[in-house]
Amino acid sequence: STMFLVGLSGGIASGKSTVVAVLRELGCAVIDADVIARQVVQPHSKAHQQILQHFGTEILLENGEINREALGNIIFSQPEKRRLLNSITHPEILKEMLKQVLKYFVLGYRYVILDIPLLFETRGLTRFMKYTVLVYCDPPTQLLRLMKRSGLGVAEAEARISSQLPLEEKRRWATHVIDNSGDWESSRRQVLQLHARLEDSLDFLWARLAVGTAVAGLGGLVFLLIRHFVS
Repeated sequence: STMFLVGLSGGIASGKSTVVAVLRELGCAVIDADVIARQVVQPHSKAHQQILQHFGTEILLENGEINREALGNIIFSQPEKRRLLNSITHPEILKEMLKQVLKYFVLGYRYVILDIPLLFETRGLTRFMKYTVLVYCDPPTQLLRLMKRSGLGVAEAEARISSQLPLEEKRRWATHVIDNSGDWESSRRQVLQLHARLEDSLDFLWARLAVGTAVAGLGGLVFLLIRHFVS
């Protein structure tokens, strides 16, 4: 079997969700790291308990779930707290992503798109990707979109944007760029072109995933998952 991984990222308010929606329409296998990030911190999970130990119960909603806005306000203003949160959640997110990648591999998909907002910030995962795709928009457009979407003032919006790597810097690392500065039709055409290129690619990158699995120490989990999916 042949399958390779495609890392998809962007910046806050760059329009990545619009691109993902088109890819899903085309039948692509997309793994959303944000969705997984919410799942792994549900009440009674390992990550949930660790977060409470370090950040306190003040970040909880009445139903026991984590208040993402309250936690976000803490980590945006305190980089060391952001690193701590990442050290708790990232291992759990990676485990779940691996499970889903294996599922698509067994189902025979040619490639899987990993939608990872901080792909270029963490950098560790990029070495397992055959291609990396950046959803880009120019800085003024990004600022205006964020202000409009979230109701933030200029200073608040700029602070949120500056907490991530600048899109211009990410652009240098990406193998493909979708410029989402213009209208929806322009972005859609670029996504269709990208999809056609990926469909034509026959690169075999399963070995890269296998190396990543070995490094993560999840060989036993891989065996159990494959046996489960093929049984």
